[in-house]
Amino acid sequence: MGFSLRGRRAGAPAQPPRPVEATEVSDNEATRVGVYLFALALFAVGAGVATGAWMAVVGSVGALTAVVAVLVGLALAGAVRVAPQWERVAILRLGRFHRIAGPGPYVVAPLVDYAAMHVDTRVMNSSFAAEAALTADLVPVDVDAILFWMVWDAQKACLEVENYPRAVLRSAQTAMRDAIGQVNLADLSLRRKQIDRELQEVMGAKCEEWGITVMSVEIRDVKVPPELEDALSKEAQAERERNARTILAEVEKDISEMFVEAAEVYERKPVAMKLRAMNLAYEGAREGRGILLAPSGLADGFDLGKILED
Repeated sequence: MGFSLRGRRAGAPAQPPRPVEATEVSDNEATRVGVYLFALALFAVGAGVATGAWMAVVGSVGALTAVVAVLVGLALAGAVRVAPQWERVAILRLGRFHRIAGPGPYVVAPLVDYAAMHVDTRVMNSSFAAEAALTADLVPVDVDAILFWMVWDAQKACLEVENYPRAVLRSAQTAMRDAIGQVNLADLSLRRKQIDRELQEVMGAKCEEWGITVMSVEIRDVKVPPELEDALSKEAQAERERNARTILAEVEKDISEMFVEAAEVYERKPVAMKLRAMNLAYEGAREGRGILLAPSGLADGFDLGKILED
């Protein structure tokens, strides 16, 4: 968690607003216009055939002719139907499951068969949220996730559960709450991918009985209560400060140990001390542009004879 405070200098020109990246996509959903046009065409054909047959038999057209034409058109449009490529239709005959129809044209017997449910077999994406889910350390969080799933057995989806889309979402919410309740708040963001995999396995085992495959579960956002954000931020800052102080103390300890070792070397080897003095004099002369100020005792360090004697 981070906080940003930005300001603008007095008199500075206002910056133009930055373009916001679009997060919504345009609708590109498949349409069922073709199915409706097919039914309308069958209605027109049925009504036209009925009108022509009535005129051939009776020889005149009246209100009864229109009623008969409408009934024949509706019967034909209701008996011969068409399902898109991604759709399966559960047909019941006298209240009992008869067959799964589609894709393409299929026939429904009037007054005997009826289409009980239209099942979409494409990959579906459903957003769901687990509000006020408690973590293992009893912190309430709001979790927003997305579920990718598909129906592979339309018969099971129609017969095994009352409303399979709602059942999938409610099952996902329950599994999400159970998974959140097993981890602490600090581990929630670190174990997000692991939680996704666990949810997929749990959801897959449960939805398999309904003829549904869960492809993936992805956590999009985790929100903590506003009153807790400040406390977590202060805790994180204190942790970083403690780490910084610990590292500084370790560095000072290492440096002090190095000084002790250097002092022991200088004590055993006076020549090393004189060479160090000469090096310091050289560094001072180089930084002082050729001017060297040193105590008289330091001159002994430049006496090569004394150095060799030592």
